Amino acid sequence: MTAPSTPAAASRPKAPAPRAAHPHTSVKVHEPRREDCPWCGSARLRNRLRTGDLRRHRPGLFTVDECRDCGHTFQNPRLTPEGLAFYRRAVPGAPRDPATEGVLALRAARRRRRSAARAMLRFGEPESWLDVGTGYARFPETAREFFPYTAFDGTDPTARIERARTLGRVEEAHRGALTDPHVRDRVAGRYDVVSLLHHLEHSTDPRAELHAALEALRPGGYLLIETLDPRCVFAALLGRWWLPYDQPRRLHLLPLRNLRAELGERGCEIVTAGHRAAHVPHDLAGAAALALSHALPAPDTPWRAIPPTPARQHLRTVLLYAGIPLVAAAGAADLALAPALRRTPFANAYRVIARKPRAGKRG
Repeated sequence: MTAPSTPAAASRPKAPAPRAAHPHTSVKVHEPRREDCPWCGSARLRNRLRTGDLRRHRPGLFTVDECRDCGHTFQNPRLTPEGLAFYRRAVPGAPRDPATEGVLALRAARRRRRSAARAMLRFGEPESWLDVGTGYARFPETAREFFPYTAFDGTDPTARIERARTLGRVEEAHRGALTDPHVRDRVAGRYDVVSLLHHLEHSTDPRAELHAALEALRPGGYLLIETLDPRCVFAALLGRWWLPYDQPRRLHLLPLRNLRAELGERGCEIVTAGHRAAHVPHDLAGAAALALSHALPAPDTPWRAIPPTPARQHLRTVLLYAGIPLVAAAGAADLALAPALRRTPFANAYRVIARKPRAGKRG
């Protein structure tokens, strides 16, 4: 499947000159569709949703399937590496809706980073800690408040990790995926703690990512994971308006039982696992922000052949800011309901802390 090409300028002689076409018009952006579950191999799949890019308005249609046997939820067909590079990278001139961006900021809020770091206090101060997919290393920066003598390192496939090292937030910056051989070899067996915070849902192979994280741990080290739960009731109620789907950038959503079973197969002790501390209160606000952006006149984007008129652009801006109070009201409802939802099937994320077996045991 290829990304849709833009209309030819010759077919619209009176229209303004077209701008640059979609950069992947001649590149295959989807892999072949899978007929089996990438987690358990079952052929009993069902479709969860088909949607466009509701958040960044980039072209394309994306499908999310669920395994009826294990519950693993995944993008199918998955984007190719070229497709992932396009849909994840920042594009100059691309629209950014303040309503959706404000809701997403909740997940990365300092309070949430502090909660994740605080969860590790019971195990003492580690000598070394690797944060996977760290970006600008805001989590290591926060965690250092609790662990001032710990050496924090990070991995990230983008240049953000190098900026994080320049800012002093990490001591060693490993650019690339944790599963890349050159990164995997450099970090093997070096860390007392490895954290994967909202990282597995973006990885192309979450099982391989877990195995690489365990290899980076010393015997007896701890794995800290936070990730989204596809069994959240809001996913069924809100459908494509459930912000955690975030197509096409999120590739896999793992049920808690699958992650527990995989870690158990590797000989790990599950120290704690649950939803209470990891729930992100943004389901209603996220749905409101996505629906608002979708209902407004289409935004100006670099990949449109003909830009919208200035009047339509101005109308979109006015209506968008007029709708932000509605999103804020939904956000207030999320926060008010959060204490009651954290222990129910409405919780949208979970946290797992697992201990790697000591030397001499399977790991």
